[in-house]
Amino acid sequence: MPTLTKLYTMQEASRHSTKEDCWIVIDGKVYDVSSYLDDHPGGDDVVLATTGKDATEEFEDAGHSKSAKELMETMCIGELDTDTSFSAELENQPTGYPQKLMDLTKQYWAVPAAVVGISVVVGFLYLRKK
Repeated sequence: MPTLTKLYTMQEASRHSTKEDCWIVIDGKVYDVSSYLDDHPGGDDVVLATTGKDATEEFEDAGHSKSAKELMETMCIGELDTDTSFSAELENQPTGYPQKLMDLTKQYWAVPAAVVGISVVVGFLYLRKK
């Protein structure tokens, strides 16, 4: 009897984007990599950045070994439903600033604060010389 493959939409896969519950999509397959995040040689943030989209290009660009690809197959939970993946991706796009950019801004607040601080100092020095 053939094994039935579970189909997931990109929208379903994108709902699993936390360290405790992380799914990624590569080559049309959906993987639950939650248990592997702590062991990933590139760090969990690299994997978490690829949730909610097709991560095939990022995966291939990283040059994963044959053993990594074999390990990945043990985490496969289904396939991407290609009939609805494009429309689901469009529905999942946030309006305004991209959500991941907003998350980075919240996480790395010191960078924007430093830019503002430097701008104030430069402006003050410029006005002082006049």
